[in-house]
Amino acid sequence: MTTKKFLFTSESVTEGHPDKVCDQISDAILDAFLTKDSKSRVAAETSVTTGMVLVAGEITSECYVDIPKVVRRTIEHIGYVGKSGGGFDANTCAVLTSIDEQSSDIAGGVNQALETRSECACNLGETEEIGAGDQGIMFGFACDETPELMPLPISLAHRLALRLSQVRKDNTVPYLRPDGKTQVTVEYIDGIPVRIDTIIISTQHDPIIKNETDNAKIQKIIAEDLIKHVVEPVFKNDKIKPDETTKYLMNPSGKFVIGGPQGDAGLTGRKIIVDTYGGYSRHGGGAFSGKDPTKVDRSAAYAARYVAKNVVAANLAKKCEIQLAYAIGVAHPVSIFVDTFGTGIISDDEISEIISQNFDLRPAAIIGLFDLRNLPAKNGGDFYRLTAAYGHFGRTDIELPWEKLDKIEDLKKAACLDCSCGCSA
Repeated sequence: MTTKKFLFTSESVTEGHPDKVCDQISDAILDAFLTKDSKSRVAAETSVTTGMVLVAGEITSECYVDIPKVVRRTIEHIGYVGKSGGGFDANTCAVLTSIDEQSSDIAGGVNQALETRSECACNLGETEEIGAGDQGIMFGFACDETPELMPLPISLAHRLALRLSQVRKDNTVPYLRPDGKTQVTVEYIDGIPVRIDTIIISTQHDPIIKNETDNAKIQKIIAEDLIKHVVEPVFKNDKIKPDETTKYLMNPSGKFVIGGPQGDAGLTGRKIIVDTYGGYSRHGGGAFSGKDPTKVDRSAAYAARYVAKNVVAANLAKKCEIQLAYAIGVAHPVSIFVDTFGTGIISDDEISEIISQNFDLRPAAIIGLFDLRNLPAKNGGDFYRLTAAYGHFGRTDIELPWEKLDKIEDLKKAACLDCSCGCSA
């Protein structure tokens, strides 16, 4: 048998990356509206550039939110204040808003689904039969490469990015600035991760480091500090670690003083692969941040991850990808597709049927299951903003309801695992 060897790479970015600044602002606005009015309809898009933030979109709510105040508070939390902001400052940047109400044509289909069916796993009252906020496709994925059932490359990239932010904020590496990127290349043999091939970290920094002004010497200091304070702690307890052949590229382009919105414009929804599975699984194309739960781009993607994770945790497959498709104003998904990449213990068709019988994937059911409208209020007004950096899935630093594993026994029973009925399973 021929051994199949390949390299796979995923990247993450820190909360100070311009696109992630926008994602966090959009989700902070969502948090603010849902905290005051849990039925708010929000589609907030943010753009940032040198000295300016623009918030645009459609919002319908019974409450008032001081959007510029939310914007400045979010930017300050990220770290763009004074000299540490490298030219972008929460206190001095312009904040422009252009907000309309949600289209009444869209609202009509969302408020009352265009069709209802009764064969789903659990019935909701008629008043809760809302339609999908848009048409589209969403993917969910899980695999057994990590304890959190995520692909190893994106899991490591997120952990490095989060650690990079932590050592900046706690002054372990005080010369760091908010903007940064991480990237990890993992070697696979026959689909199993075996070693770390390459680690890349690019981080914004002060122009003078430890009284050193020579650029070459500065980059040497940064490389040594990143390996010691970021890379080594992240891999401390891992089975697969960097070895003597692992390549390190620390700030490979050299000096990185000008960054964040001062260096590049940012936009909500431009890091959808970072937000999900690092390219290891397919993506439907819809972004998450700034969207209330009636938008299936967000809620159905969360549900698809929940389904896939429970399928893998129930040992029905080692890898599982779920595709859901919706029509605007229609409650039930128009299709459910399952791919276990040949790792399923039963056929993909059988797993798809089990999913249909055990998961209610209507928007209202998803919203209710995860309590998506009330999460900000339950978490001090700050929930969705926390998902907007370091990934929406597989998180261990915050509690996400779509990561729960409460369907394992139901799925095993439905697949007739560990049973004594005499079936072929």
